[in-house]
Amino acid sequence: MTHAMTDKIIAFQGTLGAYSDLACRTVKPGWRTLPCKTFAGAIEAVQTGRADLAMLACENSLAGRVPDIHTLLPASGLHIVGEHFQRIEHCLLGVPGARLEDIKRVHTHPVAMGQICNLLRERGLTPVTEFDTAGAAELVALWGKKEEAAVASELAAELNGLEILLKNVEDAKHNTTRFYIASRTAERPACGTPHVMTTLIFNVKNIPGALYKVLGGFATNGLNMTRLESYMTGGSFAATRFLMDVEGHPEEDRLGKALSELEFFAENAEILGVYTQSPFRRHMTGAPSEDQTSGPADAISG
Repeated sequence: MTHAMTDKIIAFQGTLGAYSDLACRTVKPGWRTLPCKTFAGAIEAVQTGRADLAMLACENSLAGRVPDIHTLLPASGLHIVGEHFQRIEHCLLGVPGARLEDIKRVHTHPVAMGQICNLLRERGLTPVTEFDTAGAAELVALWGKKEEAAVASELAAELNGLEILLKNVEDAKHNTTRFYIASRTAERPACGTPHVMTTLIFNVKNIPGALYKVLGGFATNGLNMTRLESYMTGGSFAATRFLMDVEGHPEEDRLGKALSELEFFAENAEILGVYTQSPFRRHMTGAPSEDQTSGPADAISG
């Protein structure tokens, strides 16, 4: 399916104004964003051609991994073509004319509520949990009451006609969400391209030394694994599925050798994507980059 540049669509899980929506607009300015109720809905939008890409939250620096992605993505037939790190910057939002002293109740997603304890304590505000951050902003705008406030993104304030009473009210300033960007077609960088990530998934039997043997090739070839997570498969205790992010390109010698060793000891190994690292990752690890200044810009709580 071909589009003019302005007709390109990127899907996300959440409501317009959510942090995932902000991530989409940051990565693909000028594209139309498509809100979906679930991650499965965002994936289906790409599968059916209603969207060109999906922005899928996969892990958060505070809340950890995002459930379901490890099962939904491998079964989807989609390919990871990029990653994005979005910094969470919560804002306290009120209706036009509201002042800080007017606010009595704060509405937001439960995860976001847990990230603003200092604000709630210092100002004596009553917390009220809602389905998501952007939805809380919609509700506050709909009620039009000065005593009600939402904690959400600056984008949610803009879309709902709310005023920002305070910026950066989150307790932890490092709170960041990482996203996989998924497409119907694989778009691998050429072998030899610097700063490449490979994401794969595989199974190992629950027998002594199985994981040690699978991972041995990565250690002996000096490869850096940035993510390794285990999941139970099919309700069975007999085998475990692992999701791995590793630095390198599978067609390069070192990673190629490690993957060959992995496939010998593992089962159902599948590469989900080969893609260029986000500039934020390279900035975070201190690796040299020509575009470090293009840095991050979400939270699971979107």
